Amino acid sequence: MAVFEALNHKVPDSTKYPHAARWYNHIVSYSDSFSSLPGTKKDVSSYGPDVVEAREKNKGDDNDDIDLFGSDDEEDEEAERQKAERLAEYQRKKAAKPKVIAKSMVVLDVKPWDDTTDLVEMEKSVRSIVLDGLTWGASKLVAVGYGIRKLQITCVVEDDKVGVGKLSYY
Repeated sequence: MAVFEALNHKVPDSTKYPHAARWYNHIVSYSDSFSSLPGTKKDVSSYGPDVVEAREKNKGDDNDDIDLFGSDDEEDEEAERQKAERLAEYQRKKAAKPKVIAKSMVVLDVKPWDDTTDLVEMEKSVRSIVLDGLTWGASKLVAVGYGIRKLQITCVVEDDKVGVGKLSYY
């Protein structure tokens, strides 16, 4: 109300100060109830950033010993020791836990150049690829069209040891 009355009923220029003009018009809409507002009336000079800064300077360091967020500069040695013990116990349990080995099942389609390719020999060649973390599974011949068939073979790979991209080099 102090700021509103300090304007002396002059509406701010809405082209220069659209937000202030909107605020002023909003406050004017409540002008009937101004007299019923509680509290004591203060001068407009008692508000603003300069007043807040002056108050902070006058306060000094009176409230330095009050910590509203509960942080404590003093370290509790017992609490730190217990925390270190719990952390060490957690690390031991984590190291003892068996590591999960990520595996993927891959279905490879091996397509011949033409209908004269020996697919049984091709399967033997594919299965001759031996890598650590690679296990070959079932295979079957699938018709593609016009008498041409392809070899479809499954394998299980350990993701950390063998990647699908590595199989394509063979």
